[in-house]
Amino acid sequence: MKGSGIQVMDGLPHTLPLQTTPIVQHTLKAPIDCLGVGLHSGRRVRLVLHPAEPGAGIVFRRTDLGRDIPARFDHVVDTRLCTMLGLPDDPAARVGTVEHLLAALAGAGVQNALVELDGPEVPILDGSAESFLFLIDCAGIAEQDEFTPVIEVRRPVRVADGDAVAELRPAPFGLDMALSIAFDAPAIGRQAMSLRLSPATFRSELARARTFTLASEVAQLRAAGLALGGSLDNAVVVDGAQVLNPGGLRMADEFVRHKLLDVVGDLALAGAPLRGRFIGHRTGHALNNRLLRALFAAPENWRLAPAPVLVPAARNRAQAAA
Repeated sequence: MKGSGIQVMDGLPHTLPLQTTPIVQHTLKAPIDCLGVGLHSGRRVRLVLHPAEPGAGIVFRRTDLGRDIPARFDHVVDTRLCTMLGLPDDPAARVGTVEHLLAALAGAGVQNALVELDGPEVPILDGSAESFLFLIDCAGIAEQDEFTPVIEVRRPVRVADGDAVAELRPAPFGLDMALSIAFDAPAIGRQAMSLRLSPATFRSELARARTFTLASEVAQLRAAGLALGGSLDNAVVVDGAQVLNPGGLRMADEFVRHKLLDVVGDLALAGAPLRGRFIGHRTGHALNNRLLRALFAAPENWRLAPAPVLVPAARNRAQAAA
């Protein structure tokens, strides 16, 4: 729209010029814990979320092994039905199904946290990110005295696998997202969704959407040692045109909303907030990780926007104390 200050790209409006407002880092105010079951391992696991120092990022600590695993794209070691992180020098040091928790932390605007686990998998809880948001809300969120750098997408990056596609494009403000899915099961069919990610939109549009599977695949998954902790309490199960969960769906397009929730969690492995536009069709954990690897493969693709060390209020307090 000429002269309006608004540019429309791919159906979403973008405010011009480029975003310049720094993002303040946040962590948790206090530790908080829960008990749950791993979706794939079926093992009972205790999860503890701890505050972390500015710049620490999200780190998973296997307390049973005494090993720390950074939540970064280059530590992804498996993407079969979940995103699994690990250490290259220790095959046992792994933690799976991290995407829902990472999505909740990113969606809530928490950049720094230590996640302790006494087992190999984040508990699935109700299959969405809502329970993790509840834990974060109970712990509280604390503003920290540093800004966070922002990763700016500088030119389009695209990866594909058959008709599945994931792409990042430059955009002047925040992280815009558009995703479409297509399944043969009539209960799912074709669905699409677009939004601009923020704590408000994540909470209202994505957090409650649960993971899902096809009834025809359950026996095969369990034979392969997967989905051992899955049930109708933590996953939507679809059989053709029918949703088997007694309560039905939480929203009519819960499937695409959950897939977009997964994208939020997978892109959080970039290590800092992204400024750009994500566009995907039938993408999954493997393609999402390939997209981040492709983004960082060439320095021309991205730029780390520098951030001041102290936010103005903290700088003023430091000067006053001196």
